[in-house]
Amino acid sequence: MHSFVYTSHPVRVIFGPGTAARVADEVRRLGRSRVLLLGGEHVRPQAELVERTLGALQVARFDGAVIHTPVEVTERALRQVEEHGVDAVVAVGGGSTTGLAKALAVRTGIDQVILPTTYAGSEVTPVLGETEDGVKTTRSSPDILPETVIYDVEFTASMPIPMALTSAINAMAHAVESLYAEDANPIVDTLALEAISAIGRGLPALGADSVDPEGRSDLLLAAWLAGTCLASAGMGLHHKLCHVLGGSFDLPHAATHTVLLPHVMAFNEPSVPHVMKRIAEALGTDSAPAGVYDLVAAAGGPTTLEELGMAERDLDEAARLATEKAYPNPREVTQVGVRRLLGEAYAGIRPSPVG
Repeated sequence: MHSFVYTSHPVRVIFGPGTAARVADEVRRLGRSRVLLLGGEHVRPQAELVERTLGALQVARFDGAVIHTPVEVTERALRQVEEHGVDAVVAVGGGSTTGLAKALAVRTGIDQVILPTTYAGSEVTPVLGETEDGVKTTRSSPDILPETVIYDVEFTASMPIPMALTSAINAMAHAVESLYAEDANPIVDTLALEAISAIGRGLPALGADSVDPEGRSDLLLAAWLAGTCLASAGMGLHHKLCHVLGGSFDLPHAATHTVLLPHVMAFNEPSVPHVMKRIAEALGTDSAPAGVYDLVAAAGGPTTLEELGMAERDLDEAARLATEKAYPNPREVTQVGVRRLLGEAYAGIRPSPVG
């Protein structure tokens, strides 16, 4: 017999190729007329297209978003909001740009229109992670949730395969952890398994054709579904570890997700074998942790923390930080257990199938 609570989050989603052309209409629909555009050098073609589409609606631009959303960067962007009387922010980019838009919105109440260029998924969550003095913390509020997300498949077509891979596994991590969250429910389960299946289809397709439109569409759809899971169900050890390694040791966000996910899945598998079986079925493999590891390795993605720049001497401290406070996870989280997990991730050991 089912028993659960499900909260849906009201984000307007526009999905499909060429949908970026509707950005000005979305700003006007929100009743806004003074836009701060967030972009960056890495998304210059997409940001310039949006800039032309916005026309006179745009009153300022800020291209300085930084990974893990440092508070000092937010404060610099906030000065532009105040100086130009901004009433809406349009963000073009990945998780860093989206994070900055959220940080501005929660401080000022301005509306957000997000145009993702990666598969981060954070654009449909009411969660904001910020870094201050080397520590990354998260908070959740309805005020953080963007009003509109425009998923233009053409905006992800030029994403290099290595970035597409790590970004997609980042999305997969949202889906995986939602399946064994304390507040898991059948609706989120359905979205999560479809997201995992779409990533399992999409990544090999990119290997065969880097601009494969179906593969890119599958991955972008998975990003939305997985982000919706992240918004609706709590996260566990995997996301805690990624925040620790990113915020305190400056590791790249999506790549850290990519290396850690198979090892966290293997750590949790004894406590949730039924969940791992469902993930394995969605991927068409015998072992969920090994299947994810193999998917990454086959695509040439990172498989060790060492190659991301993690120092072996810092693994003990990372394990301590990740176990300072209690949080939900299907298997008991101990410093010894997490240190062993991190050691295997540092070395890139392929998870052994259970049984």
